[in-house]
Amino acid sequence: MEEEVQLILDDTKDAMFKALKHLEEELRKVRAGKASPDMLQGIMVEYYGMPTPIQQVANVKLLDARTILITPFEKKIINDIERAIFQSNIGITPQNDGENIRLSVPPMTEERRRDLVKQSKNHGEQTKIVIRNARKDGNEMIKDLVKDGLSEDIGKDAENSIQQLTNEYNTKVDKMLQVKEEEILTI
Repeated sequence: MEEEVQLILDDTKDAMFKALKHLEEELRKVRAGKASPDMLQGIMVEYYGMPTPIQQVANVKLLDARTILITPFEKKIINDIERAIFQSNIGITPQNDGENIRLSVPPMTEERRRDLVKQSKNHGEQTKIVIRNARKDGNEMIKDLVKDGLSEDIGKDAENSIQQLTNEYNTKVDKMLQVKEEEILTI
């Protein structure tokens, strides 16, 4: 029975960890007014008939805080890269000079910054919901084990452990949101 309790605790922790990783990915996509190669994450280019990430068909580097330079490994795919960026709706118009593509990140207005903070907080709240659901599922499984003969003391200890995990992961979410908010609001 105690092995089952440990499995439930491990599964609950794993679900919370995955929720936190997902939040990290979502926050990475939120543009903070500075150029970042992460902005191109998930943009696929048609390369020899296969959708391929931009980072695998071109060199992506930062020229300065607001400019990304994309240099394709093969010049013939530069138009495909440009088209993929247009279609991705990242809000930046690519500038193609025949050899490179430049992405100039425009400065954000105060209103846009506030919208991005709100968007980030929304991602954080969704993550907290997933964490609470993982807690609920874990607690229900523990209660089922108590009904099947697990001692109530062990059941209560397991529920307390799940609550500690929930508090720990909610604190991590809050810290991540605070860092992202500072990043967005810094001009």
